[in-house]
Amino acid sequence: MTGGGREGLIEAGLLLLERDGVEALQARKVAAEIGSSTMAVYTHFGGMTGLIGAIAADAFARFTKALTEIPKTDDPVADFLVMGIGYRRFALANPQRYRLIFGITSPQAITSNRADITVTGSGTRRGEGSASFDVLSNRVRRMIATGRMREDDVGAVAGRLWSLIHGAVLLEMAGFFGHEDHGLTHVLGPLTIDVLVGMGDDREKTTHSMLATVAMAAEFYSKSRCGPTGSAADRDYG
Repeated sequence: MTGGGREGLIEAGLLLLERDGVEALQARKVAAEIGSSTMAVYTHFGGMTGLIGAIAADAFARFTKALTEIPKTDDPVADFLVMGIGYRRFALANPQRYRLIFGITSPQAITSNRADITVTGSGTRRGEGSASFDVLSNRVRRMIATGRMREDDVGAVAGRLWSLIHGAVLLEMAGFFGHEDHGLTHVLGPLTIDVLVGMGDDREKTTHSMLATVAMAAEFYSKSRCGPTGSAADRDYG
């Protein structure tokens, strides 16, 4: 049983989400996790819509942390690639949270805040959600500014790169690439190199950045001992 109050309800919701899926996010079930009545949900959040929004905000905050926990370097391509590793690790470690904030079956409380990135430059109207997209956009700006990527609309490029990793991760989560990190080593890693070269980078430079990414990720995650797929994914990326 988690603690009571607002934070307790959010944590209970997260536990239910990961254990039983988004369908389990019901006032009665969440309240029962902390030994409370459904009134607590309405008192703190005004109902399940508010609570689901708070759960998503928490998930977005943890997701953004996963994208930025490895310190930046002077290599913008390596920094983009290592962000991609953090993205994949978060999704595989927290599949229900990932599906909640990015899935096509997300509750209306989530989907109603989505925005057209090709127009707004952000994927959501909520601050906690836009922070993660801002991380990607900033990586794109740095790659363009240093000549590692040709000039283009930042929001559109960020959308293309997001599509790349999101699609690969969803297919891996669904089991189409097995469970031996082949989704990373056989699909996402090589595809990312090809895409970056096609967008203006030199293949030799991209490969060098990939090797730097492998080293950074292996060192960081071996120290932190976090993530679902361990050192094999980090060692063999690309």
